[in-house]
Amino acid sequence: MSDVPKIKICGICREQDIDFINEAKPDYAGFIFAEESRRKISGAQAREYRTMLDTSVRTVGVFVNASQTMITSLLRDGVIDAVQLHGNEDEDYIRALKAVTDAPVIKAVRFEDFEQIKGLECSAADYLLLDNGSGGTGMAFDWSQICKLKKPFFLAGGVNLSNIDEAMRIDSYCIDVSSGVETDGCKDRKKIITLVNRVRGA
Repeated sequence: MSDVPKIKICGICREQDIDFINEAKPDYAGFIFAEESRRKISGAQAREYRTMLDTSVRTVGVFVNASQTMITSLLRDGVIDAVQLHGNEDEDYIRALKAVTDAPVIKAVRFEDFEQIKGLECSAADYLLLDNGSGGTGMAFDWSQICKLKKPFFLAGGVNLSNIDEAMRIDSYCIDVSSGVETDGCKDRKKIITLVNRVRGA
C-alpha cells in the first residue's frame, strides 16, 4: 500500500456521535438517508449535525434510489460534500447527477468477484465502494480477491478493530466503517478513536 488510506465513519445518527467524530476527526462522516436503515436521519437532522461538525470532516450522504432533487438540495445547502449511491442507480442516473454537481459520487457495489469489479472501472462514478451484500451487514467479503484497480475505491463491509490491520494492507482509497465501531448498536467513542488512530499510525 503506497499511502495511508482515508477513514470514513458511517451511520452518524445521534448528537453524541458528532462529539465522537469531532474528537477523532476521521476524513469522512456518513449520514444515511435510506428509509430501510436503522441509522437513517432526516434532512433536518443532517443540517443540524452539519453545523455541529468540525469543518475538517467531510460529509457523505448515503442514498438508496433517491430522487436527484433531494440529493442536489442537500449538496446545494452544504449539508453533504459527497454522494454515496447504494441502490439500483445505473450509469444514466450517475451521469445525470454528475451533470449538475461537481461533488464526488461513490457507487456502492456488492463484491462477487474481481472480474465483475474490473468491469465497473469505466463507471462515471468517481469512486467505487466494495461491500458485502447490500451494505450494513457487518460482514466482510473475501478481501484476498481484490487485485489492483485503476479506479479508487472505498473498502466496506465488516471492518472493525480485529481486522483493521488487514484492511489497511488493501490498496484502498478509504476504509469505511459503521457497525465495526459500535457497541450494542450505537457508536462507541473509544472504538472510533482507537480505529482512527490505528489507521493513521498514532
